[in-house]
Amino acid sequence: MSEVKIPDNLPSWIADHLQRYLDTDGADGHMWDSAPVGGPGLLPTLLLTTTGRRSGKTGIMPLIYGEADGNYVIVASKGGAPKHPGWYLNLAANAEVEVQVLARRFKAKARTASGEERAALWEKMAVIYPPYIDYQAKTEREIPVVVLEPVTE
Repeated sequence: MSEVKIPDNLPSWIADHLQRYLDTDGADGHMWDSAPVGGPGLLPTLLLTTTGRRSGKTGIMPLIYGEADGNYVIVASKGGAPKHPGWYLNLAANAEVEVQVLARRFKAKARTASGEERAALWEKMAVIYPPYIDYQAKTEREIPVVVLEPVTE
């Protein structure tokens, strides 16, 4: 797995969460308490490492996840912003990513779900994190639902 640097431009609460996750192999950080930032409480998070589409440098983000058919599912909501998050643009350009769930680190292939699969996974993720529904309502873009398929080596 590649060495990653915590991005300088992250809000402090995200950078703090990310650092705790890395320092403890997820023992502190896997279940993220979203209540202090207006969320519903404890949520499962993973660490996603992508390769910059322009810089070629790795970037890492903690993201809420669900599971489906042995894969991990994440949502590129960016809080309902009009544009996709940078990490999503990176994986759209290069689907080979690295993932950490607790202490387990592995390579994965990312793909954007569509059609009935997207609809079913969206519903699943909206149960895990209900604010996704509000995020979709405030943007014209369809918020991507991403499936991370572990790669066996």
